[in-house]
Amino acid sequence: MATTTVGHYLATRLREIGLDHFFQVPGDYNLQLLDEMLKVDDLTMISCTNELNAAYAAEGYGRAHGASACVVTFNVGAFSALNGIAGAYAERVPTIFISAGYNTNDEASGRLLHHTIGTTDYSYQEEMFRPVTCTTVRILDAAEAPSKIDHAIATALRESKPCYIEIASNLADAECPAPQPIEFRRATERAVGAEATGSFSQEAMDKATSDVAAKLNEAEAPILIAGPHLRPYGAIDAFRELAEALGCAVAVQPNAKGFFPEEHPQFIGHFLGSASAPGVEAMVDWSDMVLAAGAMFTDYSTVGWTTSVPADSGYISATELAVVTPDAEYSQLPLGEFLSQLAAKVERNPKTLDQFKRDDAPAAAAAYTPAEDGAKLTRAEMVHQINELIDADSTLFVETGDSWFNGMHMALPDGAGFEIEMQWGAIGWSVPAAHGYAVSKGQDHHTVLMVGDGSFQLTAQEVCNMIRYEDNITVIVVNNKGYVIESALHEGPYNYYKNWDYAALVNAFNAEDGDGIGITATTAGELRDALTIARAQRGRLVLIEAQIEHDDMTQDLVKWGSPVSAAIGRPPAEKE
Repeated sequence: MATTTVGHYLATRLREIGLDHFFQVPGDYNLQLLDEMLKVDDLTMISCTNELNAAYAAEGYGRAHGASACVVTFNVGAFSALNGIAGAYAERVPTIFISAGYNTNDEASGRLLHHTIGTTDYSYQEEMFRPVTCTTVRILDAAEAPSKIDHAIATALRESKPCYIEIASNLADAECPAPQPIEFRRATERAVGAEATGSFSQEAMDKATSDVAAKLNEAEAPILIAGPHLRPYGAIDAFRELAEALGCAVAVQPNAKGFFPEEHPQFIGHFLGSASAPGVEAMVDWSDMVLAAGAMFTDYSTVGWTTSVPADSGYISATELAVVTPDAEYSQLPLGEFLSQLAAKVERNPKTLDQFKRDDAPAAAAAYTPAEDGAKLTRAEMVHQINELIDADSTLFVETGDSWFNGMHMALPDGAGFEIEMQWGAIGWSVPAAHGYAVSKGQDHHTVLMVGDGSFQLTAQEVCNMIRYEDNITVIVVNNKGYVIESALHEGPYNYYKNWDYAALVNAFNAEDGDGIGITATTAGELRDALTIARAQRGRLVLIEAQIEHDDMTQDLVKWGSPVSAAIGRPPAEKE
């Protein structure tokens, strides 16, 4: 029987699911594992500055690539990465999370190990990762490695969530059976033909699609809302198919921006309650039948529970495995297949789109007039200029904070991408995530990151790896001297911190062999010149520190922040 090593087996499977890179931070427990993984051709190791950044970078890579992998050391590395893996779970990014484990000889020895909490129970790391992964496996016997590795990877891809693989430190180079042919099914893949028939009940599908089609066809004014789970479950194209068959107005949740073309004639903007694009909330309220596909409604996306789509006779929810109507629920129906088959049964009804076009609310905004070169930089001017940087071969990353709202109102040309972490909402996510995304996309794609100064301070170290790996990336650090989103939620002295010279950091990160560019922009002209430089670069970091006033924030942040803060701080319910 052909054999390989456990580490080589794992790396081979990563290549077989299409990964070209994996992200890692070395530690004494995982060094042999990294050695074995480096022996697999065409799988490039990307080193990160810390484990949290590695997890975030892997999540960003997975957004672009469909899956990712992250390798860390036992306990101190894994627990640092936990936040990033939880974010990947919340955002439905299939990340193969790999941690080294203790030496198998130590479990029954009664001896205490370093990088532990000082007990002889070494299973707690796996226990802590169970809530934020779809499956966990611990490899304490080399013979079990193939089946456990295959199970973990298959589950992650099928469910579009992270998995957890722990490999004992002394088994990375131990022999195990060589990989055998296997087919990994991804959540994003739609089964067809006989294969599709076996993956769900066609009878249930026929009943669900007929029921929903009847409700949409009987409605006077139907409308569609695209949600963030369209992408992880492979339903973006099917949603567009349904939209074009129905002909109605189409809105997107903020974390689904880019999933429906913004230049499409049916697109009306993002739906976020009182902070929606102009006219969108009114259209959703006016519609008598809302179908939300892949949507998630949370305190954030409902503006502190102040907004909701109709919850009675006028609302249909289609999620990754269930379709819920006012009077029925159908389970185990793949989202993409449901939307596609539904498209064949609906009748065209453009009433909501026609009404939106005649409404005064969403009337075109006044033409943008560029500010004079010497004018002090404002948020509005900054956003207009950055928007002009976005083209069909670029992706805009926006960090938690006012960057969310600035990005939501930017117009995306067809082909452009948009990335936001609105479900997990961890500040600092975007810097390493944008790096991971840029690694996946390569130098022909331009990654543009807009991040506030407070969020940037959490994970700024990863800028050095943007330089090291020659990312084609432009980072705009919006320096408004404080946590503006927290000020909008609840003002206090804790929202302020030590200011940095952000542009000057690039020189430090360049050291003796880097060629990143750091620029400070305080006026409209300085930003204009900086973005001109950014457009001309390929494989070279350009970091622009854009300085604006602390209270120069979007009205959307103001409208959103107060209700969300009120929802978070509402008093306990009175006992009956």
